[in-house]
Amino acid sequence: MKIGPYELPAALALAPMAGVTDRPFRSLCREMGAGLTASEMITADTRLWHTRKSRHRLDHAGEPEPRVVQIAGSDPAMLAAAAQLNVEMGAQIVDINMGCPAKKVCNRAAGSALMRDEALIRSILEAVLRTAGVPVTLKMRTGWDRDSRNAVSIARMAEDIGVAALAVHGRTRADKFAGEAEFATIADVVRSVSIPVFANGDIDSPEKARNVLLATGAAGVMIGRAAQGRPWIFRQVKTYLSSGVAVGPPCPGQVRDIIMTHLESLHAFYGEDVGVRMARKHLGWYCRQLPLASRLPGELLTAARAVEQLRLASEFLAASGYVASRAA
Repeated sequence: MKIGPYELPAALALAPMAGVTDRPFRSLCREMGAGLTASEMITADTRLWHTRKSRHRLDHAGEPEPRVVQIAGSDPAMLAAAAQLNVEMGAQIVDINMGCPAKKVCNRAAGSALMRDEALIRSILEAVLRTAGVPVTLKMRTGWDRDSRNAVSIARMAEDIGVAALAVHGRTRADKFAGEAEFATIADVVRSVSIPVFANGDIDSPEKARNVLLATGAAGVMIGRAAQGRPWIFRQVKTYLSSGVAVGPPCPGQVRDIIMTHLESLHAFYGEDVGVRMARKHLGWYCRQLPLASRLPGELLTAARAVEQLRLASEFLAASGYVASRAA
């Protein structure tokens, strides 16, 4: 799959998720086989970029190409300016968020709320395409609610304006994450455009990825929540799609190494205080995916120092059967 001039190493994308897809996690998922990873959603209001959270979201140092930044907002001029500034800071693809169903985003007429106003969508896409100077992609849902699925008309508009690729989550904004994703609308989108389309929603196994590709005709799949605590899902999906061979998760020693390296990268990226807090939720996600591990011990959840968190995590993993596979 190509997006603009960029040939992706795999037609597998990590869905941008606020509070999850920071630079350490994006880099890990690329190592695990993802062909494309996007930043956490960044507001188009540049007046808010001076917070510590925004500075981290804007940091792409050392990331493999293509570097993708997702922006969100409802003002065409602000989105265009944000796109241009991100390109100046190293973004190589700009993704526009029209898929987030969160109330605090939709209340600002951004995210999937934009799908109610196709005229505004056109203004946004034209403004961003005019200024970005790099490929622009769009992530959206199937519509605002089940009575107004308009993904096909938006997809056609986006292609006509020059959008390079689409990602479509198989739910409406009203659905949020409830129920099962439907893929018939995504199939309709794929048939209506010639640009690449990623199918997104409930893809949690290699078999599901294959079935979704067969059902939709999409060029690739986008995986979100299923990668939390299981970044190796990209390697499993990539292998299965290319060879038909189903491979299991990494061996316990490799899982231990992945987790410990991830914690170390979080500490290095955020600094000790924030890094330790960010690591706690990832540890929780990993624990839910590990068949040998029991509930995380309380002292690991409350550890405040990086060295202490690493020691306790290593001891917990070893006690659960996840012993280091590399030299200490």
